[in-house]
Amino acid sequence: MSGPAQPRVAAYEGVVCDLDGVVYRGSEAIPYAVSALTEAARHRPLCFATNNASRTPAEVAAQLRELGLTVDDAAVVTSAQAGAALLASELPSGAAVLTVGGPGVAVAVIEAGLTTTSDPDQARAVLQGWGGDVRVDDLARASIAVARGARWVATNTDRTLPTAHGLVPGNGTLVAAVAEATGATPEVVGKPHPPLYRVAAERLGAAANGLLAVGDRLDTDIVGASAVGADSLWVLTGVDGFTHLARSTARPTYAACDLRALLAPRPDVVRNGRTWTWAGTGLTLEAGGPRGLADGIPMDLGDIDANRLVAVGLAAVLGLRDDGEVGKRGAAVLAEALDGVLMHCRPDAPAQ
Repeated sequence: MSGPAQPRVAAYEGVVCDLDGVVYRGSEAIPYAVSALTEAARHRPLCFATNNASRTPAEVAAQLRELGLTVDDAAVVTSAQAGAALLASELPSGAAVLTVGGPGVAVAVIEAGLTTTSDPDQARAVLQGWGGDVRVDDLARASIAVARGARWVATNTDRTLPTAHGLVPGNGTLVAAVAEATGATPEVVGKPHPPLYRVAAERLGAAANGLLAVGDRLDTDIVGASAVGADSLWVLTGVDGFTHLARSTARPTYAACDLRALLAPRPDVVRNGRTWTWAGTGLTLEAGGPRGLADGIPMDLGDIDANRLVAVGLAAVLGLRDDGEVGKRGAAVLAEALDGVLMHCRPDAPAQ
């Protein structure tokens, strides 16, 4: 007689978890995030990796502790740290770097053995990240330095940043301003580019391809995981939904409503032609649109477990997306229907 199935997290050397839209939104924890991560840490080491370079790891770790997680400062890796590490590998110790962004950018540069400057004439490099107080003057100084030949590294190019009040312009908009002014292109170290995940893997003492990367953004978290050969868990607590997946090239390994999926067994989804079924449950998705979602019956989450629906939906949308133009159209129809149903996902639904 076999024992209970192992939690999904146990199959990996460690977990790298995104923050904004996954663990918290603004100052509030996302439902189930704290309890699920606390339990996951009993099985495998955790690291938190964020493209948001505005705060220091110590500030981020303090917020996580306030939410109820037991973490030390070293468990947080930021794109500013990845950028500073790259510059430190190229420049002599103490070289001057012009920093743009919140306090996290300057602190990362100093901790990497470099110095900061606001003078474009002194700057050997520019490290540009997001900050709530970034002004036109900051972008102007960065543009002057880059135009004069300074090495330019951007922490990330996320177009938006989730906050408690909604999405706001992200670092990508600030980087675009400097690019427009100079005609230059920065090297980007944050997700989906490999450096941030590689720094996180080093922090965990793990191989990058032995990690499970968790995130809400397909074009950064999930594509970034694939870039280093890591598996990924896409959670629907942040920016992207199934309609984004249907149009994306990202291929999440798993999908779930929330972080409780870390503790659940791997899903067992079987494809038969244009239907996808979670073995043994009778939950079947078909490629026929809203009325073909579950054995021809419109779905009601009072009857269907949302986390299982998301797992089967992932397999179905990815499968259809791969089936040429006709399949892509079917994927778009199915994705729209899934997003419509999952808008009513109950936050107190039991884990499966």
